[in-house]
Amino acid sequence: MTDFLFNGPDTSRITIALAHGAGAPMDSEFMQVFAEALGNLDIRVARFEFPYMAKRREDGRRRPPDRTPALLDVWRNVAAELDPDGLVVAGKSMGGRIASMIADEVGAAGLICVGYPFHPLGKPDKLRTEHLETLMTPALILQGERDPFGRHEEVGGYALSKSIAVEFLPDGDHDLKPRKASGRTRAANWAEAVDRMAEFVANV
Repeated sequence: MTDFLFNGPDTSRITIALAHGAGAPMDSEFMQVFAEALGNLDIRVARFEFPYMAKRREDGRRRPPDRTPALLDVWRNVAAELDPDGLVVAGKSMGGRIASMIADEVGAAGLICVGYPFHPLGKPDKLRTEHLETLMTPALILQGERDPFGRHEEVGGYALSKSIAVEFLPDGDHDLKPRKASGRTRAANWAEAVDRMAEFVANV
């Protein structure tokens, strides 16, 4: 059984299963802020951790992410344990990428990726988009305009499924944080991202 951390009401029509990124756990500031904000909007959020991160919590040792097949199996188990009829699979960076790889398979109602890693850092020619070209699940990708894993000017040239909406947060980096000179704040970008996620969920 998966150890979930829940926010929001049990009676919510939709549950967002929210996976962490490669380097931070399910109770990082990013994950906590998003889960609590969505929960306050009466959306149920279920956070969980991949095995390598759960082990880090036990002994404090940093580990690389589990191999992709193991990450996919965790997502399959999560989807099986939650109600698939009202399930939106979602994640930050790596967590969202793996979610996008199983969304069609598990029959998710929707997919949300925050800071999708379209390519490895510094390797824009090694795209991670092949499965996104045929994705059937309604999807929302929230991307910082300056995200080094997929900048605004890069993403516009990708061949993505018509089921995917990509929306950009002003001057945001991979964590959606803008530069001070932009006049924006991280809090503002995060709040806007939460609003867009809630709007997407309302239309699922």
